[in-house]
Amino acid sequence: MREHIIATASDLFKTRGINATGVDTIAATADISKVTLYKYFRTKEDLVMEIIALRTREFCDWLTERLNKESKDPSDKLNRLFDCIEEWIRSPESHGLPFMGASAEFPQPDSPINKLSAELANGFQAYLTDLANEAGAKSPETLGQQLSMLIEGAILSEQLNRAGKSLGFAREAAMLLIKSNLA
Repeated sequence: MREHIIATASDLFKTRGINATGVDTIAATADISKVTLYKYFRTKEDLVMEIIALRTREFCDWLTERLNKESKDPSDKLNRLFDCIEEWIRSPESHGLPFMGASAEFPQPDSPINKLSAELANGFQAYLTDLANEAGAKSPETLGQQLSMLIEGAILSEQLNRAGKSLGFAREAAMLLIKSNLA
């Protein structure tokens, strides 16, 4: 039942937005009572936070698996990073990075959802820093932050204009940064 609630709410949040989706709508769409929903999640905020964390983990797991499938060489993984990001963005199921959407809907710095979003964004940046470090980058922290900014910016831009060229521009910039950092 817990997974059913998460799947239903996640789909609703992706299509309608978090703030625009009430507990009544989640319960009705899941064909459960609000009592049942609250049995598994104390508050809507708890449900939102679990979904954001889960979907971010799923993305990072997918990316890791995809990069490992492409190559075992760490520097080659960095060079193939945007191929994987493009594949993910172009997928019809893609709705951006969960922590980005949540932070936009909950911009207040003291919001638990915003705090979790920031934590997950920092985790994604650390993931990219680890990739850069494994590849032997001169400044893995800097490269990790730069790649994170390029990826997040490209994802947002692609969401706003699906036929845009922002991903290609971000890829070009990333390749220059990677090349100069691995030289």
